[in-house]
Amino acid sequence: MSLIKWELLNGIDRLLDEQTLPSLPKIGWDLAVDIYEEKGNVITKMNLPGLKEEEVEISIDGNILMISGKHEEDKETKDKKYYSKEIRSDSFSRTITLPTKVYADKAKASFEDGVLVVTVPAVEELREKPVKVQIS
Repeated sequence: MSLIKWELLNGIDRLLDEQTLPSLPKIGWDLAVDIYEEKGNVITKMNLPGLKEEEVEISIDGNILMISGKHEEDKETKDKKYYSKEIRSDSFSRTITLPTKVYADKAKASFEDGVLVVTVPAVEELREKPVKVQIS
């Protein structure tokens, strides 16, 4: 009889590769954010379907952008016969480190068709021209 060396990490890798774990439904908010720079502005986009403008809060502290919100569920009524009630009250919060310094006091936000867009002017770094140093 031959012995086979068992290694813990190989067993875990094999378990994950076999995908024996059931796939779970996505729960909660999809807090994915697109961040890019365009025409001297740092722009962030976030999909927030089903929310109203007044349910979203935005703040900037230094180069940290904070977006949060809360959605209230529709109240159940006795005149409706529910077969399924999965939509719940929920809140979310997302903190994003912006890639550069920004002028927070000049930030603008728009919210249309469930898409939040925050536009903040980037601080132009002072870049001095190189100085040639003479050797004496």
